[in-house]
Amino acid sequence: MVVAIAALSLLVILHECGHYLVARWCQIRIERFRLGFGPVLLERASRKTATRFALALIPFGAYAKIRGMNVAEDSAPEDPHAYRNRPVWQRLVTVLAGPATNYLLASMLAMVLYTCHGIDVPHWYGVDDVMQGYDAYGKLEHGDRILAVDHRPLYIDSGPSLIERVLASGGAPITLTIERDGQAREVLITPRQDQTGNETAWRLGVKPLAENLAIELGTFDATRRALAYPFVLTATIVKAQYRILLGSEKADPGGPVRMTMEFAHSLSSGWVATLKLMMLLNVYLGMLYLVPIPGLDGIHLVSLAYQIATRRRAKRTKTPLV
Repeated sequence: MVVAIAALSLLVILHECGHYLVARWCQIRIERFRLGFGPVLLERASRKTATRFALALIPFGAYAKIRGMNVAEDSAPEDPHAYRNRPVWQRLVTVLAGPATNYLLASMLAMVLYTCHGIDVPHWYGVDDVMQGYDAYGKLEHGDRILAVDHRPLYIDSGPSLIERVLASGGAPITLTIERDGQAREVLITPRQDQTGNETAWRLGVKPLAENLAIELGTFDATRRALAYPFVLTATIVKAQYRILLGSEKADPGGPVRMTMEFAHSLSSGWVATLKLMMLLNVYLGMLYLVPIPGLDGIHLVSLAYQIATRRRAKRTKTPLV
């Protein structure tokens, strides 16, 4: 759990580093860069930039304080290094730098995954659960992989499906070749006839689980997929949120606790699952910060969009860059 929290914190820190580096490039003064929150344990000012770097008690996340972004501080109009006095395009890229960093990290991690592992496609039928009252109960277990039905290989992505094979049996016993603990074995199972409405169907009583096969990618294809990954996922998330708003899909409440639990589970499942979750969370974080609400980068983007559209400066916001 500690490792999971640290990994999530790292994504937020890298987001803030994106703001910091681009602000420096645009000659915007960063007055303070703090790691964590709560009481400050250690603080030191840079001789070169005068930025105060601080380490707080609770080491989660980070915070970059940009001169001139907070209404409470009245930056002088002649101060060339205040955020409000820099060109619009420099303010825009500074605000976008955080979410862009998360998107870039997602693409970089995707490149590592696609190059070293490939892409996963559903290929085998695994056993997720077996229902009581069926012949398969006690013969099949969670984690089994079904390799063949009546000695004919079984795959998700080619040939007749498992359901089609069972229906074709007409209720006669079928032989499943399964893999359990790295060993292949054969199990004889008799399907049960179930009534569904006005129809009857033969069933094994098995809840299948798709197991993936890793397919290698060439450098060009891996690069293309990695660059497209954050944008493809963004489109998928936006469509899902739209369906939730329409009521055609239920929301999946999570929050930081759920994210931490998912991270901990992925860490225990191997580097591929961990990398996939980090790619996913980077995109989610990038999108989250773009939401136009106080405390997030999106509110500054709205202000800048207003200024660009009307050629007038928007009223100051009390929201610091996060």
